[in-house]
Amino acid sequence: MITQQHLASTNRANRDLYAREKVLNSAIIAADISSGWEAYLEIFDAFYADHVEVSDGTENGPVLGRERIRAILLRFLVPIHVMAEIGGLSVQIRESPILGDTADETHSAWSVELIGVSGRTCQISWCTLRHWADSRVVCEHHYDHQRTGGPLTFDDLRLHPSPASVSDQRPS
Repeated sequence: MITQQHLASTNRANRDLYAREKVLNSAIIAADISSGWEAYLEIFDAFYADHVEVSDGTENGPVLGRERIRAILLRFLVPIHVMAEIGGLSVQIRESPILGDTADETHSAWSVELIGVSGRTCQISWCTLRHWADSRVVCEHHYDHQRTGGPLTFDDLRLHPSPASVSDQRPS
């Protein structure tokens, strides 16, 4: 009887964990970078512990603490927001869960496709491993980074004033 109760409790905890993971990932996908970066920071604040540790498999080592990671996120999100809002860059985010077998741990595969106004694309993909505690992410590790397509250039963005708008600004 104790084993059945323990299994039922474990199953409920696993369902709660996967539900939290699904809500987090859905929020990330639903946020619109062309409208602003603030929604991503709100998601980060809502789901990540103050003492979170994030790593990407490089020799730089993990980054510790929500405030340090928040600053890195801001430096990453602001340029993408500007390119999307002003430069016409289209950003498409996708996520697929990866089944795991460890309690308090989730895995997912991510891809971000950047599509320039020229039609050129660059896709970045990676996998994420998250450890959860008390409904918060306490550790996140990014691995298996891949890029398809070359980097986008200024020619892939709409950052040049149109000839009509330039001639409209000239004095008569």
